[in-house]
Amino acid sequence: MTAFEKKIDFIVTVEVKDANPNGDPLNGNMPRDDINGYGEISDVCIKRKIRNRLQDMGESIFVQSNDRIDDGFRSLERRFDSHFDKKKDDDESVYVTSCEKWTDVRAFGQVMTYQKRSIGIRGPVSITLAKSLSPITIQSMQITRSTNGMEAEVGKGRSSDTMGMKQYVDYGVYVIKGSINVFFAEKTGFTFEDSELIKEALRTLFINDASSARPEGSMQVKELFWFKHPSKLGVTSTAKIFELLTFEEPSFEKGVFEYEDYKIALDEEKLLEFKSEGLELEVIEGV
Repeated sequence: MTAFEKKIDFIVTVEVKDANPNGDPLNGNMPRDDINGYGEISDVCIKRKIRNRLQDMGESIFVQSNDRIDDGFRSLERRFDSHFDKKKDDDESVYVTSCEKWTDVRAFGQVMTYQKRSIGIRGPVSITLAKSLSPITIQSMQITRSTNGMEAEVGKGRSSDTMGMKQYVDYGVYVIKGSINVFFAEKTGFTFEDSELIKEALRTLFINDASSARPEGSMQVKELFWFKHPSKLGVTSTAKIFELLTFEEPSFEKGVFEYEDYKIALDEEKLLEFKSEGLELEVIEGV
């Protein structure tokens, strides 16, 4: 394994067509948006998808979703107990072994609260809340099913549960931003090879992720901008790297947008300045 020694920042653009990228369970599973109408995807949702992709790649994952459990343990506590003795293992051994065993713990960190004490692991990979580049339009569709879920009342052909609503975003381009911190990587044992796994997970983020809310092909990673700094601290702050992304917001009069309409690019003048200080850029087409 190769030590992770150079800071990485990344920007991912995601195209959404007739899909619900991240429903809000407290709002009827409506697509998330902010007070100004811009679409949102929570960082928790994005990390879930990264974990799923890592699991698809054969990596050992601690926080597994219920429909992807591969070790038979139906809770985090049982998974934890299968590897640790609450009476014998001290905090340091739990920290080290957890990072060695589970890729997502090594990458994102985890709070272990299963020994009647809290063991905090701070991971090097941080992900921001994803935002759409322009306000989204949320569509609602009345749906029915052809059979009753419950017995219909006498005299009625349908029960009350045959009707429902489906909400989706007709079109949107969302931006995911993140960073990998060298100093936290040194503590968890996160390696260069781990960073390559994260890169591949981001590139293929929506592979094996289809659902009724996100039909196959309705969400796609368009571009992954992977910035590799020449040192631990980097040539500039992560915020300055994120500011490199430029775009033009399409006119709402045109109606349905295309990805190309946003004219997404990087500020070439600032990018050249950072490159002169050793910053490397890799632009990868998504899947």
